[in-house]
Amino acid sequence: MNVVTAATLLAAALYVDPAHAQAECGSVSIAEMNWGSAAVAAHLDKIVLENGYGCQVTLVPGGTITTFGAMNEKGEPDIAPELWVNSFRPQLEKAVADSRLVIGAEILEDGAVEGWWIPKFVADAHPEIKTVQQALANPKLFPAEDDPAVGAVTSCPTGWSCRVSTANLFKALGADEKGFKLVLPESAEALDESIAKAFANKTGWLGYYWAPTAILGKYQMVKLSFSVPHDKSDWDACTVVPDCATSPKINSYPTSQAFSIVTRDFANRAETAMDYIRKRRWTNATVNSLLAWQSDNKRSNEETARHFLQSMPEIWTKWVPADVAEKIKASL
Repeated sequence: MNVVTAATLLAAALYVDPAHAQAECGSVSIAEMNWGSAAVAAHLDKIVLENGYGCQVTLVPGGTITTFGAMNEKGEPDIAPELWVNSFRPQLEKAVADSRLVIGAEILEDGAVEGWWIPKFVADAHPEIKTVQQALANPKLFPAEDDPAVGAVTSCPTGWSCRVSTANLFKALGADEKGFKLVLPESAEALDESIAKAFANKTGWLGYYWAPTAILGKYQMVKLSFSVPHDKSDWDACTVVPDCATSPKINSYPTSQAFSIVTRDFANRAETAMDYIRKRRWTNATVNSLLAWQSDNKRSNEETARHFLQSMPEIWTKWVPADVAEKIKASL
């Protein structure tokens, strides 16, 4: 897995001057993103910071690009528990170097897997389809819901950085010339519903998705190859750039990194709580099982976070001191 930046820069990002550190946590704002793993992580942090460290926590709506921009330019919110950094890596490196932001734990310790996927039942019925290009040669297998005569590539909701990369890859692949349209879901729920409908109706589906997620825990999907290795320089220069000035090229998604990012102000005034932010990380298997439980039981993000704390103490008690763990357990 690639690192966010050079070892020296990462060390600087993690270091907080003890002279500026304070035990007082105070008021804290946390970004609650609009996808499952990050939303549950936000509620988890709220419970832990309030009950274990005495913080007063407010959750605010967040999105990858908007939250990073607000933290970088305005110094708020204080914490983004799960921020996928591939689409703004150079800007993050500069923010760290300029002492505006601090990098905490790589919350998804296995990395996050992004790509274009199809249902396994389609892959089983058509074993010749192993690449995105081969899928695009068969628009009839992936009909658009509103126009079955046209194939559909489903993208990401508004505000997600993957909407940009998906649009540029769609253009690079000439998908429109192959009989496809780009479908733009209005929300994460709409994206998930499109997959659920495809499985319920046994119709083909082609589009962007990622792991860890409840959807990939519930529905068997196959990730397709783009037939080229990941080109980081072109990815940074064009694939993730809105309205890229040059013609986008076919590229593969990197294994994405998702980090907890905090403002320098929070890191300086809440050093004790920062110990937790630096240690709090979980595996894709843990997150998949947690999100599947949430989906199956129709529970809220807060209820899912509490379920994790109640059912998996062997994981989270390693992130906090024993006295903090006892306070959290008592609050449950």
